[in-house]
Amino acid sequence: MKAKYLNPFTDFGFKKIFGEEASKPQLIDFLNSLLPERDQIVELTFKNNEQLGFTPYDRKAIYDIYCENQNGEKFIVELQKAKQNYFRERTIYYSTFPIREQAEKGIWNYNLKAVYCIGVLDFTFDDYESEPEKSEVVHTINLKNQHGKVFYDKLTYIYLEMPNFKKEEQELTTRLDKWLYFIKNLEDFQNIPELFKDEVFTHAFQVAELAKMDREDWERYEYSLKVFRDNKATYDYAVETAREEGLLKGMQEGLKEGLKEGIQKGIQKGIQKGIQEGLKEGQRNVARQAKMMGLDTLSIQKLTGLSEEEITNL
Repeated sequence: MKAKYLNPFTDFGFKKIFGEEASKPQLIDFLNSLLPERDQIVELTFKNNEQLGFTPYDRKAIYDIYCENQNGEKFIVELQKAKQNYFRERTIYYSTFPIREQAEKGIWNYNLKAVYCIGVLDFTFDDYESEPEKSEVVHTINLKNQHGKVFYDKLTYIYLEMPNFKKEEQELTTRLDKWLYFIKNLEDFQNIPELFKDEVFTHAFQVAELAKMDREDWERYEYSLKVFRDNKATYDYAVETAREEGLLKGMQEGLKEGLKEGIQKGIQKGIQKGIQEGLKEGQRNVARQAKMMGLDTLSIQKLTGLSEEEITNL
């Protein structure tokens, strides 16, 4: 069946729904569903999403969406489609720009406005050790001391792991539930469900309707969708190939290690090492394919997690 609404996991789709002036009501509503009552947003102003360093030689940052509320608090919103080795580190690096831009010349008391980094992730982190953390959708991180007490409450990272969201329509109870369901299932809808017929969601569906796009937006979306599908197919193939190669290499490594550490322990250790090496090679394969497709270096970095130097040397 032909899609009626755009795919929000494409760069164009995500920014169309949340990152345009006409889309402010959706963005405000979505962000408010993540914030406590005392921090609710009344007004937002979009800011330049390209942040430059202090000198021409410094690394810059380009956000998907960057905005400021009525109190001067900053919000970075990022859509991340593929797993990266250092995605957490990238969001922390990104958060330094809205902090340092608050510095004032002359006498200044260092009273900073809050900074929020929100990541909508089409993957899950794989380093959680136990439940319920492994299956949670929303992960909220603040700076805390060794006793678990919040040390600084003006820097917040919120990661939404979309693959962990498995609720059906009849199970939606909160505003955030509705937004997550909307994002995850939008491309599959043929009509607006009764549950989404309030003013904000009705407008979101109207913005996302493919038939209402002009020719320029349609062409931009089609290109964005092609890049999304090609990248996903390439990445999935590379990961699967890497796993197979990693398992084979791991078995070989494991048999060698087994002579020293005991067969079972050696095989397990070797498989783990082999898979890690195989996945790294898979990331390189994805980057090579992306370069051949003409993707820019920054997009390839976001897709694979490889450094600029690694990509340049491929």
